[in-house]
Amino acid sequence: MVELRKNKAKQTLNEGGIATIAMGNMSGDIIEFLAPMGFDGMWIEAEHGPFDFQDIPNLTRACDLWGLTSVVRLHLNMQGLIYRTLDLGAQAIVVPHVNTAEEAQNVVDGGKFHPIGKRGMATSRQGIGVDNYYPKANDETMMIVLIEDIVAIENIEEIVKVDGIDVFFIANGDLSQSMGLLGQYRHPDVLAAADRGYEAILGAGKHAGALVSDDNLDYYLERNIRFLSTQWTQWVGPSVKSFMDRIEKAS
Repeated sequence: MVELRKNKAKQTLNEGGIATIAMGNMSGDIIEFLAPMGFDGMWIEAEHGPFDFQDIPNLTRACDLWGLTSVVRLHLNMQGLIYRTLDLGAQAIVVPHVNTAEEAQNVVDGGKFHPIGKRGMATSRQGIGVDNYYPKANDETMMIVLIEDIVAIENIEEIVKVDGIDVFFIANGDLSQSMGLLGQYRHPDVLAAADRGYEAILGAGKHAGALVSDDNLDYYLERNIRFLSTQWTQWVGPSVKSFMDRIEKAS
């Protein structure tokens, strides 16, 4: 009997660990290159990036080969878009600009089968050959909402009451924009708004997420944020600069 693949990032969170997700330029080859480095999952960018439905099966398949969670960020909160992406092999869905409890519930409805949600019934690529697939899929799929507008922070106490969301991810970039502080991710007012969100999320016993780097990792660890995405490209630039500096000095 074929078993449904485990969702590594979800399992890590459920066991009290810190789930790490690599972001940045992705291809099947890059996913396989990064896979042995210890991440729990790979972020497949379908909001700001180039990926379309035709790309998702092979990108998620590359994650499957290494037991990693395929995390796909969409561009719209549409039930059909959510479950079609899951049908193509995604194990986790990220939905942007979720500002109300009703919008959070729509994510759950699109991503979970009855009795939790209303996901359209189809055996996804993950479910091929899996007996009793539908309830197992409800256990393994991961739903993530982006809290990235100040109105979402104002509604956060209601949003976190929605069952079926695994991670409430606060995105300081768009949050700063919505507060009239374009690009000022570390502005004290933006950080204060994010902290209000974290307090509500963690206070409700839910998982919070954040985009981190080497420079601010400790800041988020101190706040008990346990779903961390990070740009793998952050390590390339400094290394290339160091190399080129040495070449220039030797020239």
